[in-house]
Amino acid sequence: MGLSVNPAAKAARKPSALPNWIKRVRKHKHYLILLAPGIIYLLLFNYWPMFGITIAFKDFKLSEGIFGSDWAGLKWFRILFDSPDFWVALRNTLIISLYKLVFNFPAPIMLALLLNEVFHSGFKRIIQTIVYFPHFVSWVILGGILFSLFSTDSGLLEFLGISTSPLMDPGSFRSLLVASDVWKEVGWGTIIYLAAITGISPDLYDAGRMDGASRFRLIWHITLPSIAGTIVVLLILRTGHILNVGFDQIFVLYNPLVYSVADVLETYVYRVGISMGRFSFATAAGMFQSVIGLVMLLITNQISKRLTGHGIW
Repeated sequence: MGLSVNPAAKAARKPSALPNWIKRVRKHKHYLILLAPGIIYLLLFNYWPMFGITIAFKDFKLSEGIFGSDWAGLKWFRILFDSPDFWVALRNTLIISLYKLVFNFPAPIMLALLLNEVFHSGFKRIIQTIVYFPHFVSWVILGGILFSLFSTDSGLLEFLGISTSPLMDPGSFRSLLVASDVWKEVGWGTIIYLAAITGISPDLYDAGRMDGASRFRLIWHITLPSIAGTIVVLLILRTGHILNVGFDQIFVLYNPLVYSVADVLETYVYRVGISMGRFSFATAAGMFQSVIGLVMLLITNQISKRLTGHGIW
């Protein structure tokens, strides 16, 4: 008499034909339900609009739509690169971005280090609230405040001994941009660094104090090396936005008197492209910004990995 085999046991021993990634998806499907809104948002507002870059290679007309417009090849890129105003805007963008990188990027790091040395919790919370608050004020409001402060009727210019408003002076407009951006965003930028500092083991500081290290030595040899990875990652991400210097800030503050030093790619694209209905031209300029940002991100990441061992991938 032959032995009978249980069909259920036989099916259980049979290897599944499903790929491993499908098995993992089925196993963790409850996480996908939680991630679904974010995934849908990315697909609808980050990936689907990428199809629109095709109008950079077309003579786009609103009446004909993307599919009905004729192909133009590299026409709009040639027009863009042949425009003298484009190179002026590119130069201004790089200069302002370099200024912000040199002055604005280290500011949150230094402020986070200083706040970390404040041991009185009540006083520390007050300082954090004060420096965080400007981040939540729009540039429209801050622009109105700056225009009021530096107007000829305010008396501040006379008190400081300044004959011309920095908002109207090409020689000092960039300095005002950088200073106001530091004031607005320095507090908000400290959040990530303070979070990284709280992850440092207190035993390291205790060992340093036992060895007679001063507070400056503790910062230099323990705190900074411990948050170096965070600093490097944020620096790499910052270089990826080297051609994005803050449209809203400059658009609110600049005027025709300072176009020569303040007109950047973002405002140039708005003025010459979008406001004039030249959507293909504006898209070509935006695509140029994105490609340069991607190249800078890749280069900076590779340099960082070779020099420090830290990177974003």
